[in-house]
Amino acid sequence: MKLIAFVGMPASGKSEAAFIAKKLGIPVVNMGDVVREETAKRGLQPTDENIGGTGTALRQEEGMDVIAKRCVPKIRAIRSKVVVVDGIRNINEIEYYKKEFGTDFKLIAINTPFDLRFERVKKRARSDDMKSMEELKRRDEREKGWGLDRAIEKADINSDNTGTIEKFKEKMEQLLGNI
Repeated sequence: MKLIAFVGMPASGKSEAAFIAKKLGIPVVNMGDVVREETAKRGLQPTDENIGGTGTALRQEEGMDVIAKRCVPKIRAIRSKVVVVDGIRNINEIEYYKKEFGTDFKLIAINTPFDLRFERVKKRARSDDMKSMEELKRRDEREKGWGLDRAIEKADINSDNTGTIEKFKEKMEQLLGNI
């Protein structure tokens, strides 16, 4: 089984890339869903602060690779030749996936400038979205605290997401097809 994972700063286009993969018939496992499930189990509302806090707590309680460890059984249960994972946040997760999938693991970084990410986040309306540039900066810093910036540096492939959604879709379709 090939495992293709997306990494990038908040609102860089990871979920959009995963949506494109899904439309191509590639199953997707969203790492954030694991954190959202845990947030709900803990009786917390699905706000950015609660979801982020739960992600931090899980990593403190069970290790930096906890989310990847919880995703692998979901990935293996899919029984597909290719699966996409949306939402790598740190090097420990990358190392865990590499241990589990070896050379069949590929990491794609999606790079988008801050201002463009903020413009896009205002349009998507998720419950955990940031409402101001300051909130996005805080979210960036929290995720960098988990090692997100170092994880992005480990990508096998880098893809800029600075154009239209149509251009990004074309780029992702070609990239996923080549892998």
